[in-house]
Amino acid sequence: MSNFTIYPAIDMRDGKCVRLIQGDYNQETIYGNSPFDMAKSFADQGAEWIHMVDLDGAKEGVRINDSYVIKAAKELGARVQIGGGIRTEQDIAHYLENGIERVILGSTAVSNPEFTKDMIRKYGKHIAIGIDAKDGKVATHGWLQTSETRAIDLGKILADAGAETFIVTDIATDGMLSGPNVDGIVAMAKATGKNVIASGGISSLDDLIKLQEYEAQGVAGAIIGKAIYTNRFTVKEALEKVRG
Repeated sequence: MSNFTIYPAIDMRDGKCVRLIQGDYNQETIYGNSPFDMAKSFADQGAEWIHMVDLDGAKEGVRINDSYVIKAAKELGARVQIGGGIRTEQDIAHYLENGIERVILGSTAVSNPEFTKDMIRKYGKHIAIGIDAKDGKVATHGWLQTSETRAIDLGKILADAGAETFIVTDIATDGMLSGPNVDGIVAMAKATGKNVIASGGISSLDDLIKLQEYEAQGVAGAIIGKAIYTNRFTVKEALEKVRG
């Protein structure tokens, strides 16, 4: 039985469900007025996890759309992971105390690695590390900046600190429906020896199968956004495909 996990994604901005192209806030499409209703539809189709992102939070560095996340965690059967605007221990505790299963540290993992290591030690498996990569380097702050840090180096450092789960987004593929960067995802899984969730570029059920082939190497799941919103396939179909 495969444990390869499908994470349907809900990106929130101004209280709505949106998708950006390659993280560009000027290239936005609104797909729904209620993040909670969208989360419920995913849970109703059998999703065991839902991936939520507070885009306003990512940009402003504070929690903004957290009420929708907490409502989904409390009222749906699915587990929720949240990223965007999580900068302090107070932010992390706020979510975990309100039923969120996993909190994603992204920009903070780059700008404040010591804090990130402390949080990993304290909260363990409830912390995921979001690594957004552009040409193998780490991008931060809603992808508006690229650092000089190599994605794989950051992964190794935080794996050594005890991080169990990494979410790797290839910005070049995000929102492009061009297929995931399988090589980059597998390289991160091998380098860290931990669970890596692929994000960005998934356009077909075949893309999921390609990733699932590397499950034994640590590719643990896939985040799916635009493909669902543009009706390439449903959450239910994705779940059926990977469960075989």
